[in-house]
Amino acid sequence: MSVLVFLIDTAFFVLVFAALLRVWLNGARISMVQQPGPFILALTNWLVMPMRRSMPAVWQRARWDVASLLAATLLALTQAGLLALLSGWMHGGVGLGGMTQPAWLMVAWPLLAIKILLRVALQGVLLLVLMHALLSWVQPYSPAMGWLGRLLTPLLNPVRKLVPLVGGVDLSGLVLIILLQVGLMLVG
Repeated sequence: MSVLVFLIDTAFFVLVFAALLRVWLNGARISMVQQPGPFILALTNWLVMPMRRSMPAVWQRARWDVASLLAATLLALTQAGLLALLSGWMHGGVGLGGMTQPAWLMVAWPLLAIKILLRVALQGVLLLVLMHALLSWVQPYSPAMGWLGRLLTPLLNPVRKLVPLVGGVDLSGLVLIILLQVGLMLVG
């Protein structure tokens, strides 16, 4: 059972994070022509494009990619439903505060989906910060540094104002990683 849960978590992490990264890249006006754009489009177009076609024109022209955000939410709800089925929430019994199982599920399912979205967003940003730090040491002129810098600079600049350079080394990435880990602990 734990192997199946791991596989579901991994597959949905990739899909949900790809949809959230698509929202973030579009919001930052980063071209989807270079990598990771084509990869993200290939992972998410099957769900995002039909949703986008059925949306009002105002949402289609919004700065933030609403269809991708809805796709990430739908994927998180699907993952929450699968995890609920696997954990036995739907097999009789009483849930929180003596509520019957269907009533408990109606409360827990969206909350679990929100928790999944938050966890994936925090873990994804953590991975991007680690990638940015590693690339800055081994290949600082990599094309990926451009889009990583554009995405992460708004998150790193407030930390840079609080944490001075130590021996010429920028520790803002490390502090941001610690803050993201704290956030993951709080989300659970």
